[in-house]
Amino acid sequence: MSPILVVLIVLAVVVFFIIVLSVRIVRQSTAVVIERLGKFHRLLNTGIHFIVPFIDRAVGGPISLKERVADFAPQPVITKDNVTMQIDTVVYFQVTDAKLFTYGVENPIRAIENLTATTLRNLVGELELDGTLTSRDTVNSKMRIILDEATDPWGIKINRVELKNILPPKDIQQAMEKQMRAERERREAILKAEGEKRSNILVAEGEKESMILRAEAKKAAMIAEAEGQAQAIKMINDANPNPAYLTLKGYEALKVLADGNATKIVVPSEIQNVTGLLASLKSVVEKDEEKK
Repeated sequence: MSPILVVLIVLAVVVFFIIVLSVRIVRQSTAVVIERLGKFHRLLNTGIHFIVPFIDRAVGGPISLKERVADFAPQPVITKDNVTMQIDTVVYFQVTDAKLFTYGVENPIRAIENLTATTLRNLVGELELDGTLTSRDTVNSKMRIILDEATDPWGIKINRVELKNILPPKDIQQAMEKQMRAERERREAILKAEGEKRSNILVAEGEKESMILRAEAKKAAMIAEAEGQAQAIKMINDANPNPAYLTLKGYEALKVLADGNATKIVVPSEIQNVTGLLASLKSVVEKDEEKK
């Protein structure tokens, strides 16, 4: 093989490698920072790009622009009433500017973790224990605003901050459990008392309605009986009964009266006289009442 051919082959291989090194493909949702001779040159976004080999170089590899989740270890936090708790946080963030993310701060994740810990201590230090346990949403919102403002020069946007776990000391947890148990027992006693009260009210109302219905039924029966007697008397009067009928009724009245407690019955000599019969009945009744 001639020397000229060997040189051409070597040159072809070198050109091939130079072309390969000059082509840079950036994947979706990533960005690449390019430096030229140690100085920021440009930012490569999604797609195919050409760079100058040995002069341009990528800094730190592709940077993900997708939302990330950082779960930080529990941090000791002291509340306003001097209770030490362990609180761990979860931070959702996203790189919005790859250049600032590269040159803004050394080790951005570590910086976010330390900033989250100090911000959490400041916020919880203004709250008491009960306020910390019941104000998670407030603490989350304040932390997100503070962290987002602090990380903006780093090209990072804080989308969400969550307090994952709040762990008070064991003695505080036991006291809280006893308090919750006592509260549940109190609610149970109240519900039971209200149920018994309601039951007694319903029973009393039922008895009241029953008595009213019995009284109304008795009243209706007496009215019906009185109306029947009145109607019977009216029918007798309308029939214009003869003296024989009245005499027969007088005998029936005397029979009923004799079956009672009367000890003396005076019968008029002229039993046909209805007026005399009624007078005799009146005399017997009056004497009977005097004996009582």
